[in-house]
Amino acid sequence: MNRACQTQVTIIDLPTITQRARKRWVIFAAASVVILALAVPLSAQTFRGNILGTVTDPNGAVIPEVTVTAKNVGTGIERSTVTDSSGNYTLAELQTGTYVVTAQKPGFAKYQIDNVVVEVTSEKRVDVELSVAGSEAVVLVAPAAQVETTTNTLGGTISTKAVADLPVNGRDFTKFLVLVPGATGDPSGATDSPGSFGLFSANGNRGRANNYLLDGTDMNDGYRNLPAINEAGVFGTPATILPIEAISEVAVLSNFEAEYGRNSGAVVNIVTKSGTNEFHGSVFEFFRNNALDARNFFNPKPDPQTAFRNNQFGGSLGGPIIRKRTFFYFAYEGQRERVGLNSTARVPDPREIAALGGTTNPVIARLLARNPWPAPNRPLPLFDDTGTPNLFVTTRALNDVDSMIGKIDHSFNEKNQLTARYFFGNSNQSFPLAILAGNVLPGYNTVTPTRVNLFSISYLKLFSNTKVNEMRFGYNRFDEGFFPEDQNFDPRTIGLNTGIVGSQDFGLPFIRIRNDPVGSIASIGATLSVPRARVDTNWQAIDNFSWKLDRHDLKFGYEFRRTFVNAFFDAGYRGRLDFDSLADFLSGTLSGGRSARGDSRRGTFQNSHAGFIQDTFRWRPSVTFNLGLRYDYMGVIAEERNRFSNFDPASGLVQVGTGGLDKLYNSDWNNFSPRIGVAWDLTGKSKTVLRA
Repeated sequence: MNRACQTQVTIIDLPTITQRARKRWVIFAAASVVILALAVPLSAQTFRGNILGTVTDPNGAVIPEVTVTAKNVGTGIERSTVTDSSGNYTLAELQTGTYVVTAQKPGFAKYQIDNVVVEVTSEKRVDVELSVAGSEAVVLVAPAAQVETTTNTLGGTISTKAVADLPVNGRDFTKFLVLVPGATGDPSGATDSPGSFGLFSANGNRGRANNYLLDGTDMNDGYRNLPAINEAGVFGTPATILPIEAISEVAVLSNFEAEYGRNSGAVVNIVTKSGTNEFHGSVFEFFRNNALDARNFFNPKPDPQTAFRNNQFGGSLGGPIIRKRTFFYFAYEGQRERVGLNSTARVPDPREIAALGGTTNPVIARLLARNPWPAPNRPLPLFDDTGTPNLFVTTRALNDVDSMIGKIDHSFNEKNQLTARYFFGNSNQSFPLAILAGNVLPGYNTVTPTRVNLFSISYLKLFSNTKVNEMRFGYNRFDEGFFPEDQNFDPRTIGLNTGIVGSQDFGLPFIRIRNDPVGSIASIGATLSVPRARVDTNWQAIDNFSWKLDRHDLKFGYEFRRTFVNAFFDAGYRGRLDFDSLADFLSGTLSGGRSARGDSRRGTFQNSHAGFIQDTFRWRPSVTFNLGLRYDYMGVIAEERNRFSNFDPASGLVQVGTGGLDKLYNSDWNNFSPRIGVAWDLTGKSKTVLRA
């Protein structure tokens, strides 16, 4: 998680890299060279699944050299392999979906099992018992629910049917994530659960310790480590939306194998739908309108009913471009939300201003000409000091979202397949009550434009029936800013100079009248936490290679990830002006205030590497050992112009690149993660499995 992009980082310890650390890195690099010599380098996070099993005769003896074929029902694409000397077979990296599995060998009757459902990251076990030649062909239907018998991974999968059928507030996929065992979230469904600082917590980990993948490639905001799609803008509202119509299934994994890493929490692997040989589509609209709603308890008559209008609409279409070869899928979802937030306040009455002699300060006079406060609409005696509000006001808010996703799957032949996917999301939000005590009066909302781009491409190559390699590339760009609603107003045009130097910090200062005899007068100006903005860019190149050797299913791979965060955080740069009373405000007599200065821009980057090797060892048909070793190197966070500093007790604050400080902190070279697990099918009938 790259959080250093907007703050100075202070670290006291400044050790140098030891010879032992260098040696460990050299050893790992050498091991990586060996691995990469066997696998064309690039993810370890698959978005496909496997079918595996053992073929026996009626007496239970294993049968080698049986041809096992899996045919995707939707696309008609087939994949074949042969059993090894132990009768075992594995069909790795299959597209999720429903399959027909057949097994054939001369001298034996054909065996077929229908409705074999392959889910993301799953291993579907299909054991086969072949009858001798002359018997009738065997045709079975796989059970709808089957216990996974070969892995020790915990968590669960949210199926296509669950995604389609479950009612989800706001059509936000993140609400699904607490449906699996071990996952908990904020009961209110807010974006950042209190105490967790994330969407949900898996097995007690921090909410921002999860890793979000879309079709196996990075979907993380490099700054907050939340999903770039459906991450909140302002007011806790998702800024973009992954169309529910495009989600095939979601796997939420914990206690995962060596191919997964980077985070201590869960891996959330979302797989999008693909086209098939038949055209399928949908059109929808969901709406909510206050005309159909009861009044809020805090919105009684005679005040106007709070406005609420929300429309979510869209559609999807998928099908063949070339039957049994090339397929497409496209989905769009839009949202138009118009709401009102009612509040009461005490504002200056024009009669009170006149009674105080009007303004004597030309800057304040020009400010009042802009009508910074709404006119009071609840009559009160002049200078009433009972604390009763004289204004009921509705502040308008909006949320406009457009999100779309497209996917192409192409099969050159049985041994070469290509998948490409692109997501684009764009939104504009404007809400009051922003973070850090935002203003409730109209005109001072926080405006949040957000744009998200995600692209991935995957190339699957079958070298033989036992060797499969997949290269994958991912690109993820999250662009979001928080600005005052009056960001086009230059206060210098009315003679108010708070020291701003550019249009980036335009907008009225935050103005408070704190100790007036009538009580608290509503402040004007947007929250001091804005403006701020960031662009997070992630590049990912990954490769995994699967190799079946008798009872061993080997898998190894390498991942490179580069994260760049270009940001500024001009909190307080617009300034705050304090006045003791309305009379002091009219005369321009300040009682205090503050204004931040300096260059808050940061361009931080981090290069990270990972490698893994794992072995799924079928010791017996009912007992599987899962062994693995993963190495992660999280690169040192750096800044493009060395605008980081560190605190040295002897020298004080030292800027990176000066005083012998060549980098922000010491490299961490020892992130080796061994894995060992076992799955024991107690009955041998896929009914009860013990995992450890």
